[in-house]
Amino acid sequence: MARIKTRTAKDGTPRYTAEVRLKGYPAQTATFKRKTDANKWIQDTESSIREGRHFKTVKAKKHTFSDLTARYYSEILPRYNEKEQKDRRSKLDWWTSKFGNCLLADITPAKINEYKNAMTQNPATIDKYIKNLQHSFSIAVNEWEWLEENPVKKVKSPKLPRGRVRFLDDEERIKFLQACKESPNPLLYPCIILALSTGMRQAEQMRLVWSDVNLDNGFLILHETKNGERRRITLAGACLDLLKEHAKNKRLDTNLLFPSSRNPQMPIDLRKSFLNALKAAQLTDFKWHDLRHCTASYLAMNGASLSEIAEILGHKSLQMVKRYAHLSDGHISNVVTSMNTKIFGENL
Repeated sequence: MARIKTRTAKDGTPRYTAEVRLKGYPAQTATFKRKTDANKWIQDTESSIREGRHFKTVKAKKHTFSDLTARYYSEILPRYNEKEQKDRRSKLDWWTSKFGNCLLADITPAKINEYKNAMTQNPATIDKYIKNLQHSFSIAVNEWEWLEENPVKKVKSPKLPRGRVRFLDDEERIKFLQACKESPNPLLYPCIILALSTGMRQAEQMRLVWSDVNLDNGFLILHETKNGERRRITLAGACLDLLKEHAKNKRLDTNLLFPSSRNPQMPIDLRKSFLNALKAAQLTDFKWHDLRHCTASYLAMNGASLSEIAEILGHKSLQMVKRYAHLSDGHISNVVTSMNTKIFGENL
């Protein structure tokens, strides 16, 4: 049901208040100077309500970006670990400084691009800002129904440079592991072996507690990961043997696998020992995170597929592990050769 009420404004001109009432929906009203506009609004509103579009648009005109981030911080951020929460909040705080009081309906791809193009950070950092913004809007669209479309989907991320792939070749690895064995810090060697064997991030490794480690069956569980999902890590070979040996001397005043000698409730800081081992092995341009690249590279060179590498490293998509594809070229060539031989035989 729809109707139009006419009244006279203070300046003597007519005003037309249109009202739409549909069963099961709250009444909608709007006032116009022309009756034709009021009639058009009635038609458009009735149509959009029946198609389920109207109230999403109303919410987009009601909620500001600050409303979005406040709810995101309250409901969504707790799904992630502490480090990830801090990282996401800092980026969304920056966007809030730009869009805070803007209605969601007024935030357009053009406005987002304007701020993106003015950013001076490196492309990888800008990409993270864009992705965090896109995720917050995706939640507003899909979970809260505050918007019909995500405006960030129409914003292109900057072109990213090729991902870094620095891994230790056989000679470098032998020299480095020997230096770690000879380190005055007895925890350096098992920590490096664990990192190389599993591809765990340093933060994941340093948060490990004995209650999440099953040495009998050779696995451990990571409850706090970068992508917010639990991950099972396989322990095998030298890594498993070293952890079993390490377990014989575990401290009773902490549950951490690798506690600090000064404060057993905090993980050990291996930065100095790590740098000294690199120096002793005469290695340059190598960071702790590159141990993770080593794991991925060794897996690729031993025939692991990109999907298997992604699963082991804890990546949700293959995008991050495509940088290792060239290392498995030999394996791919063998597969192609085997297929051709089976189909066509040795000689045509």
